[in-house]
Amino acid sequence: MRRIGIWIAVGGLLLGTAACGGGSGSGTGGSGAPKSASLSVGFVAEPANLDFTSTEGAAIPQALLVNVYEGLVKLSQDGEIQPLLAEKWDVSDDRTTYTFTLRKGVTFSDGAPFTADDVVFSLGRVKTDWKLKIKSQFDVVDKVEKKDDSTVVVTLKQPSNGFLYAMATRLGAMFSRTGVSDLANKPVGTGPYVLGAWRRGDSIRLEANARYWGTKPAVPSVTLKYFKDATAMNNALLTGGIDVISAVQAPESLQQFSDPNRFQVIEGTTNGEVVLSMNNARPPFSDKKARQAVRYAIDHKALLDTAWAGRGQLIGSMVPPTDPWFEDRTGDYPYDPAKAKELLGGKTYTVKMRIPNLPYAVASAQVVKSQLAQVGITADIEPLEFPARWLDVVFKQGDYDLSIINHIEPRDMGIFADKSYYFHYDNPQFGKLLASADSGTEQQQTDDLKQAAKLLSDDAAADWLFLFPNLIVAKKGVTGLPKNAIAESFDFTGLAKQ
Repeated sequence: MRRIGIWIAVGGLLLGTAACGGGSGSGTGGSGAPKSASLSVGFVAEPANLDFTSTEGAAIPQALLVNVYEGLVKLSQDGEIQPLLAEKWDVSDDRTTYTFTLRKGVTFSDGAPFTADDVVFSLGRVKTDWKLKIKSQFDVVDKVEKKDDSTVVVTLKQPSNGFLYAMATRLGAMFSRTGVSDLANKPVGTGPYVLGAWRRGDSIRLEANARYWGTKPAVPSVTLKYFKDATAMNNALLTGGIDVISAVQAPESLQQFSDPNRFQVIEGTTNGEVVLSMNNARPPFSDKKARQAVRYAIDHKALLDTAWAGRGQLIGSMVPPTDPWFEDRTGDYPYDPAKAKELLGGKTYTVKMRIPNLPYAVASAQVVKSQLAQVGITADIEPLEFPARWLDVVFKQGDYDLSIINHIEPRDMGIFADKSYYFHYDNPQFGKLLASADSGTEQQQTDDLKQAAKLLSDDAAADWLFLFPNLIVAKKGVTGLPKNAIAESFDFTGLAKQ
């Protein structure tokens, strides 16, 4: 057996569609940290409900993962896998058996003890009860068995580089066997916070969990305040209505927060690829040449400068620079309107561009519309309320030609392997590369995923507008804010307010 210590970095794939992640603070125990006043954090996308086992989108795990629900492991803001409800784990030499040693003395917020039975129950529910496509990430799991109350053995069908990484996402969240009757409204977890109140259309308040097993959070009450308008959120921070803007929605407005005696601006990276989605299943984008024409028609630097004040990074693929298999693919389709027109063969098209009513998507869509018009593609923009309407019309029904969405789950290139996913991309070779990457050596994984990213780009399965930056603005006295945002959760456990 190979003993896995306190820190481990494991590559892998996660299929799916958070802003910030990574603050530390869920310690191994203790009497608690000094508490500071309540904190209010501004967000733009409110959850439709609180059940991330049946509802797509990032807003629910952003609010609840790590904060209310915990897994056996969690992802740090540096992309490393840390122990959480598991003190340690061992991996067999053939990489197919994981033995997790659980923390003792952990209880759920409903008072039920956390034991190996809950791990078997929770991981089993992924296959039997989860409604999301990302549950296929656990197809590699053969069986989950209780060895004793504090030990669980997970046996895989074959080696998987992605399994442990997936365990650090929402897929690995632990649920109480007596606490899943109303997940949409009443979350029951082991985390440092519990749901205090939810004012639909306005805010979610999290309160410190009195039963929490670890170090108590420094902030006993956190309010997630939701804004539909970037200006309103900025004004709320300027006037003291909130303490933090979790993700700046109007980068050109940062000058308002230039006073270092009042505010701090944190800029880092995310793994959020802002994707110009193309419906590969219906004309004109069922034709590879039409998709390639779109890629040549987009001046990505001009788009980033215009739509997002130059903040962010051009990447040209579904892989962020924080992943080991990143390659800069921006040169695959340089801005070339003449080439785009040549690929279209003199034809013109009118297409539906259905986008979420989120600032980055609205701003980017205007630039895309203008640039596509130059090559003969008229894009009719239709903003849809997010998340409900966009998820229904675009994500579920696939009733769109173009869309723009920030795919923010970590290591999510695998979403293109499912032809029923809303891109409707279908290339069996891509799926073979992903399977080989998951079961091979670390070097094989890197090589295969580089090839997979190149194949996606060559096929113009989508266009990648830019990598979304992690831009946080906060009052000067707020500490523990994450520089990078590469996990699904906005982890509140390391925050404090002076």
